[in-house]
Amino acid sequence: MKKSITLFIFLAIVSIAVCQTAVVSKQNAAGSKSVAFKTAANKGITEKDTIKKDKVITDVQEKKVDSLIAILGTFKVYKKEAHASYYADKFNGKKTSSGRRFDNSKLTAAHKKLPFGTKVRVTNEKNGKSVIVEVIDRGPFVRSREIDLTKRAFMEIASNKGSGGMLVTLEVLNN
Repeated sequence: MKKSITLFIFLAIVSIAVCQTAVVSKQNAAGSKSVAFKTAANKGITEKDTIKKDKVITDVQEKKVDSLIAILGTFKVYKKEAHASYYADKFNGKKTSSGRRFDNSKLTAAHKKLPFGTKVRVTNEKNGKSVIVEVIDRGPFVRSREIDLTKRAFMEIASNKGSGGMLVTLEVLNN
């Protein structure tokens, strides 16, 4: 009886360990050994250890997948000289009106009336830079503002990184 319990516990531990980590080992041209680990809990993070003459160099690389999408269709001007602002950091990780989690590092926005999922090209009127965002939330709830951008989207088109608002042109994608 004790042997079967011990065997069962041993097999459970081994199967959990096999499911958690996959180890890949390869030899590169310089003769140093590289080992890459990828765990189920950290799907986006890859850790590489390189061993060279008793030194261990660790590089942690996080790959954020942000796809470049070919958008077919035309953009129709929705509003010119609209006031845009960006979300405060305190909203990061909270649920939006659409039910999705807010992430300040994505290209999304909040608008009072446009339907969720609408693609909007936001163009800074001062420098001509533009970004395409997806509406996932409602707001801004300040009378003079038309759209709230994520910090990433705002900083990509801002001419003055220290400002909290800008005049933009909003164009909606017509499929």
